[in-house]
Amino acid sequence: MTFFEKHGDRFAQAESYCGHVASVFAVAGGIALVVLLGVTVAEVFWRYVLNNSLLWAEDLSMMSLVVVVAAAIAYGAREGAHVCVNLVARMAGRRVTRITDAVARLLGVAVTATAAYALFVQGSCGPVCGAATPSVSISHTPFYYVLAASFSAYALLLASQLFLGVATWNGEDPNEPAD
Repeated sequence: MTFFEKHGDRFAQAESYCGHVASVFAVAGGIALVVLLGVTVAEVFWRYVLNNSLLWAEDLSMMSLVVVVAAAIAYGAREGAHVCVNLVARMAGRRVTRITDAVARLLGVAVTATAAYALFVQGSCGPVCGAATPSVSISHTPFYYVLAASFSAYALLLASQLFLGVATWNGEDPNEPAD
């Protein structure tokens, strides 16, 4: 029995924890959608009924959309909502897909971790780099951090799926896409 097979339960538990983190992002994304809806309704009322425009509406809408996108990245990854083409499995079979899944997950971890790092670095620059909304100067820093946290959660999920896939190499991979 290999190291990965011995600790398969722990890898499954780690993946479950990543799912809980994704759920937190889903709640944050839901709240951001409600804020976006409220801002849109308020802007329409002010613009067409009161014949005036809210100065902060576009800035708040833009930042709310960033939170929605961050939530979609993390939660969509957990739920398998991203686009998946299962052509390799149909053409080459399970032995090949085990290898391609591991390589894809490894590359995914590298890319998402790099993106998270870049977002943390860029976010730490803050207003000094001019990272603020144009109308009311909402700092982009916390939103960079939210996106970075989302990418980090995605990287951790991919890493846990990679380890779980290796642990269940000869069995059924719970993260393998359905046919």
